[in-house]
Amino acid sequence: MKKVTGWKKSFGHIFYTIAPALSLVLLFLLWVQISRGNSDLVPGPDLVMKRFVKTFEKPINGYLIFGHILASLKRIFLALIFSLGIGIPFGILIGWNKTFNAIFGTLFEFIRPIPPIAWLPLIVMWFGIGEFPKVIIVFIGTFTPVVVNTATGIRLVEPLYLDVGRMFHANDRKLLTEIALPSAMQSIFAGFRTATSGGLMVVLAAEMIGAKAGLGFLITRGQDAFDVPLIMVGMIVIAIVGTVISIFTDLLERRICPWSENIKSD
Repeated sequence: MKKVTGWKKSFGHIFYTIAPALSLVLLFLLWVQISRGNSDLVPGPDLVMKRFVKTFEKPINGYLIFGHILASLKRIFLALIFSLGIGIPFGILIGWNKTFNAIFGTLFEFIRPIPPIAWLPLIVMWFGIGEFPKVIIVFIGTFTPVVVNTATGIRLVEPLYLDVGRMFHANDRKLLTEIALPSAMQSIFAGFRTATSGGLMVVLAAEMIGAKAGLGFLITRGQDAFDVPLIMVGMIVIAIVGTVISIFTDLLERRICPWSENIKSD
């Protein structure tokens, strides 16, 4: 194996440091160039920035931009509480208990491929267009990754660890709580991260039907009024909120599972 020389190592470090910023600059320049051809369909950064500032000053349907962000986050947060509270125990039982998996695992696998958006018509017909059905839709979208990753983490626990526990006369409860769960924690957090990002996508679709506030509502309002800058403001805010959520979940994982950082660095 060839050794990496000093200048190549330095160049690689510099490249990987500036590459993310460079990609954003290139995207911005491409945006400016496209907007010059048809500013009605693709407004330039100056028009989008003016519309963005306006969302802080003039309410849209009674809410400023932070009100719409909080409305979406509230729906995601409520859905995540139920998804984690129900999905983690359900995933543990599927991954740990063969009888439970035989009864409920097949049923879950049958329902799992149905996209959350496909449930929208039924949920609307059953519960209307209020807040409760929106939370249900987000719950459906966040529940699946939590269950799948939790069950996978439990099933992938190293058998040797369990055998050692049995050698020391650990019962099934201790094997689960003291060996299997800590070993599966990183996989459970992977499900949590997927659920948060998936919840943001699902809530946008839910808010496009009968919502009075939220980031999805902003995009729908922009479409109805042919306010393209407002649509792009909504998209940019969604990207920012998604990035902040991703950073938060990553910091939370480092706090609760510090060993995961060592695995990633290796």
